[in-house]
Amino acid sequence: MTFCLMRFLTRSRFSPRMQTRAGIVDRGVHRSVDGFVVRLVICLVTLFGLLTLTVATANEAEVEAPPSRAGSLASKAQVRWLQRAARDGTLARLDDAQLVALFTALNPDTLARYIAAGPNGYASCQFVMRHRERIDGRWPATADHVLVRVAHDPLRLYARWLPDGAHAGQEVLYDAAHRSDEMYGHAGGLLGAVSMWTQLDGAFARSQSHHRLTELGTEPIAQHFLDNYARLSAAGAGRPSRIAVETRDGVRVVTFTWQAPPGAHGLPASRETLGLDLRHPWFRTVQSYDGEGRLVEDIVIERIEPQTFDALTFDARNPDYRF
Repeated sequence: MTFCLMRFLTRSRFSPRMQTRAGIVDRGVHRSVDGFVVRLVICLVTLFGLLTLTVATANEAEVEAPPSRAGSLASKAQVRWLQRAARDGTLARLDDAQLVALFTALNPDTLARYIAAGPNGYASCQFVMRHRERIDGRWPATADHVLVRVAHDPLRLYARWLPDGAHAGQEVLYDAAHRSDEMYGHAGGLLGAVSMWTQLDGAFARSQSHHRLTELGTEPIAQHFLDNYARLSAAGAGRPSRIAVETRDGVRVVTFTWQAPPGAHGLPASRETLGLDLRHPWFRTVQSYDGEGRLVEDIVIERIEPQTFDALTFDARNPDYRF
């Protein structure tokens, strides 16, 4: 505003010669101000760069900390440390005692934050799992051994029960874009000659599991954990009662056991043990127990790998299927 006023006054009251001199002064003032602004901008940019470099250096130092110091980091830094340690193989290289010591030292909420940050699975993948579940009080003598192909957006799923497990020969297909509440499939053995559409919560599904077909995979297990952990944490039982390292069906995992406290509501199991994958933020094993200490469910995801599927993968006309 001062510069505008100067221009107005010089134009209105000064002679041409005085206006010329005023213009020279005005331009000099402008040059001084412009120079000051440029220097100020350079200083601010330099300061911002130094701050960014300082923060980046601090973050790098945090994630490069040895496992023995990870527990002393701030909560967010612990999550970043786990993410880096999983990606570069640090977790997988630690021995059993080191893994137990590491996760015992971390904040109780760090594991949940790590799982919540994801990703909890692949956009499309194939995995093989073993699964047993107590139905109507009966524990099956043989586990199901299932090959699963899954893709998202929309959710599509194909599952085949393998020859060395229960329900061998059974196949099911699901496509949320086609029929969101139904699956197409057939039973194993002699009953496998006829394929039909059935409800996701129908008698065929419930005879083998309390879960929907759409709950297969690492993503539903991760969400199951996050939902239950929120309830456990609210009840003061967020810290696991036991941390161990186990190898089940060739899968080495860090296992976390939570015991439901008396009076806790909304928890599907009295005790549950989840096995964390050492290279990804998801779980590979689940063991759930009822109030009498009996196993009610046992899951091991033996192998999992990302894959890109063609149009026939989720089509009953696929010549490799028996629909």
